[in-house]
Amino acid sequence: MRWLDGSGPGLSRAGGAGPSDHKAVTIADQTVMVPILNHASRLSPYAAEVHGDYALLLKGGQPLLELAFPKKPRFYDRSTADGVPYWKIATLHGRDVLATTVLQTCKRYGNRATSCQFCAIGQSLAAKTTIAEKSPAQLAEVALAAVELDGVRHMVMTTGTPQSDDRGAGVLARAAEAVRAAVDLPVQAQCEPPADFVWFARLKDAGVDSLGLHLEAVTEEVRQRIIPGKAEVPVSVYLDAFAAAVSVFGRGQVSSYVLAGLGDSREAILEMCQRMVTLGVYPFVVPFVPIAGTPLAGHPTPEPAFMSALLSDVATLLASAKLSSAEIKAGCGRCGACSSLKTREALHA
Repeated sequence: MRWLDGSGPGLSRAGGAGPSDHKAVTIADQTVMVPILNHASRLSPYAAEVHGDYALLLKGGQPLLELAFPKKPRFYDRSTADGVPYWKIATLHGRDVLATTVLQTCKRYGNRATSCQFCAIGQSLAAKTTIAEKSPAQLAEVALAAVELDGVRHMVMTTGTPQSDDRGAGVLARAAEAVRAAVDLPVQAQCEPPADFVWFARLKDAGVDSLGLHLEAVTEEVRQRIIPGKAEVPVSVYLDAFAAAVSVFGRGQVSSYVLAGLGDSREAILEMCQRMVTLGVYPFVVPFVPIAGTPLAGHPTPEPAFMSALLSDVATLLASAKLSSAEIKAGCGRCGACSSLKTREALHA
């Protein structure tokens, strides 16, 4: 979507671990993350015309509907005792989700041979809009304020991948334990599958309610090209990890991002989604959105017809498996702002 007056009212976000180059927009009581800062948005047939604290959605210059925006949260005005603004520690995603990247560095970032080609995890750190590592105490302090001041309802913790074999599970467990000791806030943790699946039980014991193990691309050919470092952990290991994680967290409390539009066919994505739902994993299928400054900045977004057919089929799979985003305790699938899959579930229930 093109914005005709800067980024307009509300919150927008560039760089970081994602969703990036987006603005949170509320349409008919559903908050969605709309790309506004990347190459694809400049080519959009849709535009937003700002009028004070709201905007009109236009197509071909004709108004379609009015857009609203989640307001700047009150916790953004606070800082820690040592002067770190809360918004550098955790941010509001969607309308009621607190999100943080615990480690804003990754062992693969910066090396084209190993990095995820769509990743911008280092951009916000370079721009000094975040800090490299958020301590458990900092995250607990911000989470408590976000709940008390702004009614945040769940939290997402992701991380860059460190050198350790736990692939970030350790820092996530320590962070979750501190947050849950401070406030009753459901938490989703997101990391690559650890080498030892015992970490799933440790994350659960630390207070993590749901787990994201993000496959992103579903075929090995696309994974080798788009996420070469992550592809060192093959799809077969992810499937084993899904089964092990579901045994700990339960059906529907393990999810996986699937990015449509990177080269995987509709058939390949649906086949993988079927395998996921059979295991009790929620496949959160989202359209690929290119981020400025990354190797895939100019990569095309998937065609609307492709996404519409794909998401309808995935919603049918979810209904047949009796999996629902509404049952997810915390995380991206529960929020649903980065995909219309959540909306389509209701049509296939």
